Amino acid sequence: MSELQIILGNIIITIGVIFMMFGALGVFRFKTFYTRLLAVAKTDTVGALTIIIGLAVRQGLTFFTGKILLLAIILLMFNPLVSHILARSAYLSGYNEEEK
Repeated sequence: MSELQIILGNIIITIGVIFMMFGALGVFRFKTFYTRLLAVAKTDTVGALTIIIGLAVRQGLTFFTGKILLLAIILLMFNPLVSHILARSAYLSGYNEEEK
Protein backbone atom coordinates (compact mmCIF):
# COMPACT_ATOMS: atom_id res chain seq x y z
CA MET A 1 0.00 0.00 0.00
CA SER A 2 1.57 3.23 -1.10
CA GLU A 3 1.80 6.40 0.95
CA LEU A 4 -0.04 8.37 -1.75
CA GLN A 5 -2.94 5.92 -1.63
CA ILE A 6 -3.28 6.34 2.15
CA ILE A 7 -3.09 10.14 1.96
CA LEU A 8 -5.64 10.29 -0.88
CA GLY A 9 -7.98 7.95 1.01
CA ASN A 10 -7.69 10.08 4.16
CA ILE A 11 -8.46 13.26 2.20
CA ILE A 12 -11.56 11.68 0.65
CA ILE A 13 -12.72 10.40 4.05
CA THR A 14 -12.21 13.87 5.56
CA ILE A 15 -14.31 15.42 2.78
CA GLY A 16 -17.07 12.92 3.55
CA VAL A 17 -16.97 13.70 7.26
CA ILE A 18 -17.15 17.44 6.56
CA PHE A 19 -20.12 16.82 4.27
CA MET A 20 -21.86 14.87 7.04
CA MET A 21 -21.17 17.69 9.50
CA PHE A 22 -22.91 20.12 7.12
CA GLY A 23 -25.90 17.78 7.18
CA ALA A 24 -25.96 17.85 10.96
CA LEU A 25 -25.78 21.63 10.80
CA GLY A 26 -28.75 21.59 8.44
CA VAL A 27 -30.87 19.98 11.15
CA PHE A 28 -30.33 23.02 13.35
CA ARG A 29 -30.37 25.59 10.56
CA PHE A 30 -33.66 24.74 8.87
CA LYS A 31 -36.98 25.15 10.63
CA THR A 32 -39.48 22.78 9.00
CA PHE A 33 -39.52 19.01 8.96
CA TYR A 34 -39.38 18.71 5.18
CA THR A 35 -36.39 21.03 4.72
CA ARG A 36 -34.55 19.25 7.52
CA LEU A 37 -35.28 15.90 5.92
CA LEU A 38 -34.03 17.15 2.55
CA ALA A 39 -30.79 18.50 4.03
CA VAL A 40 -30.06 15.36 6.02
CA ALA A 41 -31.02 12.91 3.28
CA LYS A 42 -28.82 14.48 0.62
CA THR A 43 -25.78 15.06 2.79
CA ASP A 44 -26.11 11.65 4.43
CA THR A 45 -26.11 9.87 1.09
CA VAL A 46 -23.26 11.86 -0.43
CA GLY A 47 -21.21 11.93 2.79
CA ALA A 48 -21.52 8.20 3.41
CA LEU A 49 -20.68 7.39 -0.21
CA THR A 50 -17.63 9.65 -0.04
CA ILE A 51 -16.44 7.96 3.15
CA ILE A 52 -16.97 4.52 1.60
CA ILE A 53 -15.06 5.53 -1.54
CA GLY A 54 -12.26 6.88 0.66
CA LEU A 55 -12.08 3.56 2.50
CA ALA A 56 -11.97 1.69 -0.83
CA VAL A 57 -9.13 3.89 -2.07
CA ARG A 58 -7.22 3.35 1.18
CA GLN A 59 -7.57 -0.43 1.05
CA GLY A 60 -6.61 -0.89 -2.57
CA LEU A 61 -7.97 -3.66 -4.76
CA THR A 62 -8.92 -6.41 -2.29
CA PHE A 63 -11.91 -8.56 -1.42
CA PHE A 64 -12.73 -6.04 1.33
CA THR A 65 -13.01 -3.30 -1.30
CA GLY A 66 -15.55 -5.37 -3.21
CA LYS A 67 -17.67 -5.71 -0.08
CA ILE A 68 -17.38 -1.98 0.60
CA LEU A 69 -18.45 -1.11 -2.94
CA LEU A 70 -21.40 -3.49 -2.66
CA LEU A 71 -22.37 -1.64 0.52
CA ALA A 72 -22.10 1.66 -1.40
CA ILE A 73 -24.46 0.38 -4.09
CA ILE A 74 -26.97 -0.75 -1.46
CA LEU A 75 -26.68 2.61 0.31
CA LEU A 76 -27.14 4.48 -2.96
CA MET A 77 -30.35 2.57 -3.66
CA PHE A 78 -31.98 2.51 -0.24
CA ASN A 79 -31.04 5.79 1.45
CA PRO A 80 -33.02 8.04 -0.95
CA LEU A 81 -35.84 5.49 -0.95
CA VAL A 82 -36.15 5.55 2.84
CA SER A 83 -36.05 9.36 2.90
CA HIS A 84 -38.80 9.48 0.30
CA ILE A 85 -40.92 6.99 2.26
CA LEU A 86 -40.48 9.03 5.44
CA ALA A 87 -41.49 12.29 3.75
CA ARG A 88 -44.43 10.69 1.94
CA SER A 89 -45.76 9.06 5.09
CA ALA A 90 -45.55 12.40 6.93
CA TYR A 91 -47.38 14.09 4.06
CA LEU A 92 -50.09 11.44 3.78
CA SER A 93 -50.67 11.38 7.53
CA GLY A 94 -51.44 15.09 7.37
CA TYR A 95 -48.36 16.36 9.13
CA ASN A 96 -48.30 20.12 8.68
CA GLU A 97 -45.55 22.18 10.24
CA GLU A 98 -47.44 25.47 9.94
CA GLU A 99 -50.18 24.40 12.36
CA LYS A 100 -47.78 24.22 15.30
